[in-house]
Amino acid sequence: MRGMRLKDKRCLIVGGTSGLGLAAARRFVAEGGHVFIAGRSVERGAAAVAELGGAADVQFFSCDAADATQVSLLFEHVVDHLGGLDVLYHVAGISGRRHGDGALHECSDEGWQATLDANLKSVFLTNRAAVRYFLQTRRPGVILNMASVLAFAPAPRYFDTVAYAASKGGIIALSKEVAARYAPERIRVNVIAPGLIDTPMAARACHDDAIRRYLQTKQPLSGGPGQAADCADAAVFLCSDEARLITGVVVPVDGGWCVSEGQFPA
Repeated sequence: MRGMRLKDKRCLIVGGTSGLGLAAARRFVAEGGHVFIAGRSVERGAAAVAELGGAADVQFFSCDAADATQVSLLFEHVVDHLGGLDVLYHVAGISGRRHGDGALHECSDEGWQATLDANLKSVFLTNRAAVRYFLQTRRPGVILNMASVLAFAPAPRYFDTVAYAASKGGIIALSKEVAARYAPERIRVNVIAPGLIDTPMAARACHDDAIRRYLQTKQPLSGGPGQAADCADAAVFLCSDEARLITGVVVPVDGGWCVSEGQFPA
């Protein structure tokens, strides 16, 4: 029943201090989960815990998920405080533009590396830590990763960032490989691939008049940017026992992006 789908599940949300991750944390708490959030900013972490009502089941740990040592410490801390782990939801990532990401002929070496580290290397590190824990404890587990429709449905006129697209495509490939390898151990791995969602990271695009007009036909179900809660609802389902036979799938939460052409001004 709604409100109990994650009852007593011990959940780690990496990137849970704002945007899609914070929306997921709200829903996971409402669904009965014991939630632990991680992020790089202590200030955002404290604000997120306060916004979630200071619930006893919500805790925060400061961590750069692209750093192997910090990820190891994070998982030790989570297991110690929650008494174990059932669900990893990796949301953390960056757009890469401010580091130099862009069209292939414009993308800098620094932009490429920074984006791959923040988006793909971080998923590798957290997923590896989660799988090692599940195998060591001989328990089933759930991993949910965050990709993007730009990994397989590009829209270069308005979203021309090659490192970002490559990193999100890498997340999908990694997730499918891991899902296939560890299904016999009852470890499920799935992916959410959002369209344009109204979050702080997407503020540039969400407030661009030309992009908003484009979304009227590219994301016709919403007629504009989607909401973070849309992804949170999908995450609850994929992390719950209702999805116990689902692994290795990519779920576009995109308002119709992948099946719509999107019209440009004449």
